[in-house]
Amino acid sequence: MRITAKGQVTIPQDVRERAGLMPGTDVEFEIEAGGVRLVKATRKGARRTRGQKLVERLRGGGDFRMSTDEIVALMRGPAADEG
Repeated sequence: MRITAKGQVTIPQDVRERAGLMPGTDVEFEIEAGGVRLVKATRKGARRTRGQKLVERLRGGGDFRMSTDEIVALMRGPAADEG
């Protein structure tokens, strides 16, 4: 394997699959004696998407005590046969 002029290298598909390195996975390089190791970025070091940031900000903010079934019933409204 050879590093390109842009500093890129292709990780073989079987290695990516076995390591769980999917497109968009953040990785870090660790310098070790005699080499460099590529590892998945830790949660702290990983870039978060806008959606992830939003979910983190909203998580735990809810204050209601309704069950999922009660919420779905409210969204659906009165049943057609009750009319």
